[in-house]
Amino acid sequence: MAEEARTDELKAQNHAACLDGASTITSVIATHNKGSDATDADFAHDMTTDEKKARVSRSMGYLVDMMARDDWGSEDMTKIKAAISAGTTFVG
Repeated sequence: MAEEARTDELKAQNHAACLDGASTITSVIATHNKGSDATDADFAHDMTTDEKKARVSRSMGYLVDMMARDDWGSEDMTKIKAAISAGTTFVG
C-alpha cells in the first residue's frame, strides 16, 4: 500500500519530531558519559544503563522508520542521521 503524500506543513512537523528524537538520543548518551558526575539537571540521570539503552532504542526505532520515507524534500537530516549512528554505537 502506498504512503499518503504529506503536506509541507506535515513534513516540517515530522522533521521537528525527528529532531526531538535525535535530541533525546544525544542527551541520554551525554548523561551516560558523565557517569557519576551526572546531576538532577541531566536528562535520564536516574536511569540505569539498560534503561538508557532502551530509551535510545525506542527513539532510534522512530527515527529509522521516519528516515525510510522518501518524501522529505529539502529537510536537513544530518542531525538525525548522526543521532541514529551514535545510538547504534551506544546500544551495541
